[in-house]
Amino acid sequence: MQKTLLRPREEVYAIPDSFLPLAASGRTITVSQVPTIRAGTLAYDTDHQVTGWHHHDLHQLEHAVEGVVEVETALGRYLCPPSQAVWIPAGLEHNTVLDAVRSLSVFFDPGLFSDDVGSRVRVLAAVPVLREMMLYGLRWPIARTAADADSEIYFAALALVVANSLDQEQPLWLPTSADPFAAMIISYIRQHLATVSVEMVAREFSVSERTLRRRFQAAVGMSWREYVLQARIIRAMAELAQSDAAVLDVAVAVGFDSPSAFNRAFRAFTGTTPSDYRRHTGCAAG
Repeated sequence: MQKTLLRPREEVYAIPDSFLPLAASGRTITVSQVPTIRAGTLAYDTDHQVTGWHHHDLHQLEHAVEGVVEVETALGRYLCPPSQAVWIPAGLEHNTVLDAVRSLSVFFDPGLFSDDVGSRVRVLAAVPVLREMMLYGLRWPIARTAADADSEIYFAALALVVANSLDQEQPLWLPTSADPFAAMIISYIRQHLATVSVEMVAREFSVSERTLRRRFQAAVGMSWREYVLQARIIRAMAELAQSDAAVLDVAVAVGFDSPSAFNRAFRAFTGTTPSDYRRHTGCAAG
């Protein structure tokens, strides 16, 4: 299959008005107003964008070509760095944060999927066949005004590839909680990730360490230690993918006090070293 590259910045497809986020509106966002269009692509380029809470009537698969896409739902926060793709099912309320991102999305009519695809976000590895098929699909933007037989066949095949990938999700997410106490703790962790400790948080919120650990795990479904470690690795993945900071500086910035500890934890979580991960995502520094 011939590789199709993303268009230059000035030629990236404009976002249809019908796709613009309708924050707090409670309305469905219709990506295409043309009834015959069952699937299509949308390339996106932004320095920083927060969509606001919204949902749309088509399934979305977004691949971060450059930068990091972060998706928040009522259940958790999902990170999509380069080499990953994020699946957002139709009808799911979500908020997307795009930082220095060039991304490519494919939108699918739910009728293209015969199996139940669930109702939650998933982060998938953008394996070569999936990535190349998404890129090739750029010739059929979601904003086009007419469908054709070739695009129908092509997107049906891509939908099959996606459906077969949904059970191979990557653990690039952190749970959230509606419990006010746990929500405050999660916010504090995010703001003080490099230095946070259970002792620090217990003092800040005037609870015992034992009570903090117990209440946090009950509300979040993950132990304090697991949550903080995963939050640090996920933040490090984002930093490695979108900045040229040295690996050691990234390790310190997310809370590791030694390169060996960072390497061990990173490899256990991702299956690769920080330097190899950075090379794989296309950032040459390290």
